[in-house]
Parts: sequence; structure tokens; C-alpha cells
Amino acid sequence: MMTTIANPIYDIVFKYLLEDERVTKTILSALLQKEVVEVEQRRNEYTNIARDGLSVFRIDFGAKVREKDGSLNLVLIELQKTWLPTETLRFRQYLGAQYANPDNMQKEGNGTYAIPMVTVYLLGHKVGDIEEPVLYVRRQSFDYDGNLVTMGLPNPFVDSLTHESIIVQIPRLRVRPGNRLEKVLSVFDQTRLEGRNQQMLKLDESEYEGDAEMLRIVHRLTAAAADAKLRHEMNVEDEYFSIIEDRDTELMAKKKELAETKATLNETQASLSETQASLSETQASLNETQASLSETQASLSETQASLNETKATLAEKEEQLCRSVRALLGSGMDEETVAATLGMSADDVRRLGALTSQFGRKFTQ
Repeated sequence: MMTTIANPIYDIVFKYLLEDERVTKTILSALLQKEVVEVEQRRNEYTNIARDGLSVFRIDFGAKVREKDGSLNLVLIELQKTWLPTETLRFRQYLGAQYANPDNMQKEGNGTYAIPMVTVYLLGHKVGDIEEPVLYVRRQSFDYDGNLVTMGLPNPFVDSLTHESIIVQIPRLRVRPGNRLEKVLSVFDQTRLEGRNQQMLKLDESEYEGDAEMLRIVHRLTAAAADAKLRHEMNVEDEYFSIIEDRDTELMAKKKELAETKATLNETQASLSETQASLSETQASLNETQASLSETQASLSETQASLNETKATLAEKEEQLCRSVRALLGSGMDEETVAATLGMSADDVRRLGALTSQFGRKFTQ
């Protein structure tokens, strides 16, 4: 027979479900894989961080569990449920508060030790690529070589500083439950949604025929579905989650815009750096060219100075030849004899003679 139940992923429905002690023991026994003989809700139960933190809901329990050897142990259970992907910082903050709470200590022998703790996370989202719907993270101790240490364990000192965890990925729950825990958690299976109504699930009650504990859970959730006050609270949760989702969507859009702006700025910065490097190279090239031009100018100046010196030397020699030609011609030698004496042509003698006549006043000085 198909029946409609309230969706226990809603905080108000989950709280209503666990207000039944028998139901609580059934769920915790399935999670711990041990019989929960007694269970007590501890202080600060039903904790939400105001409405803005609605995505994390916490209940703390103290439970007496029966071990395989028949002994009873007190266990602290911190159960946290979330609809949406939540920062692990919140979980760590809750966990830190439990470790620091002196009410979670008990005397054992000559010492005072923490009550062993199990943290249970009911997640309304998937955790990476982990495909198992339920993940058990258990404590184990090893020596330096990696060998498992069992002698002397469990130990109250070790148990005080470490804890076990159970992680449930509600989206990965199997449609056809295979074990006791999956059967208990099947009432959370979101593939059973009643059409587009996220507040209600549709399931076949005959699947739980003969299982009094499961039928009690189903009937509890059926009663929740018919409770007008609970339905109103579910509507309120939907409204708040809609606001949170809109805010998160806006934040994601802003983060994306900021990331794109940052990428653009980085590209611009890289381009500016390249331009600066190019300008530096160009400036270095200009400096080298300027240095080369300065060297060339210096070389030209040296060459000009050398030419001037050479010109002055030639002028001096020509003046000396002119004086010699004048003197020889003045002594009565003809041009041919002077040419032969000075080792030059007659034309040169006549040229120098002409210069001597033209600049005679200069040479006589």
C-alpha cells in the first residue's frame, strides 16, 4: 500500500521524528551497528545557528550501547544534518565545543576521561567521488612500521583524544535497501519525492511489513505529513532556503565576476610587464646607440685633429721648399739646376718660384 510521509530531511520533521525515543533508538542502533539500550537527549539539542545557518541542524545524545561481549558502554553521539554543501569549519566548531565541554567527561579508575564520541553526519549532498552511501571512519592504532596495534586497546586516554565518524550521503541511498541501516535510511530516499513536492515522499508501506520498528518510523512520518503546524514550518524552511539559495547564487555570480576581473587584471599586468620589458630593452638599445655615436664622434674628432696636424706639417714643408727655391734662384741658378739640386721637376720649381714671388714678403720675414 502506497503511503505519503513527510520528508525527514526537513529540520522540523527530523526533530519531530527523533522526539520518539523508540524511533531514535532504532535509527542510532542501525547507524552504530550496536543495540542502543538507552538514549538521552543532551543539553543544547536541536541546535540551529539562527535561521541564516539553517543548513546545519544538530542533536546531541548520550547513549548506552551493548557491545558484542554483552557489556554496556556510554557513548556520546553528535548527530548533524545538512541539506546543502556546508563548510567543514562549522562541523569542526561543533566538534571542538564537544571536546571542550566538561559535561562530556567521566571518572574511570584513578583518572577522568572523555566519554567516547561518535559523530554522525547526515548530508543532503554528495561528498566528492565517494560512491558508498554510508561511510564508516573508524579509529585504528599503528606502530612505527605500520603494524596494527591491538594490545591494551581500547584505552580511555586514546578514546578521549580520538573519535569515530559515520557519514551518510542521502543522495546516494539505494532505491532498494540492502542492509538494516539502508532500510532505516530508506525513509530519507529523495528519489521517492511525491512529484515536484519536496516536502512529501511516497513509499510502499508493504516493504516494511513485519518490521514493527520501521512501521513505527513510517507511521510517525505519516502523522507529520498530516500535521498542519509541521507543514507550515516546512513552508517556512522552504522560504528561508530559497532566500539562502538566492543569496548563494548571487554570491557565486559575484565571485565569478571577481575571478574574471582578477584574471583580466592579471592579463593586463602581464601585458604591462611585457611592455615595460620592451621599453627597457629599447632604452638599452638607445643607450648603446648613443654610446656608439659618442665613440664615432670622438673618433672623427681625433681624425680631424690628425688631418689638421698633417696639413700644418705639409704647409711648413712647402714653406721650407719655397725658401730653398728662392735662395737658389737668387744665387743665380737657373730653374733646371735648382730642380736637379732639390730633386723635383722644373714645373715644381717654377710653381714654388711663383709662390715665392707672390708671398715673398712673408718668406722674408
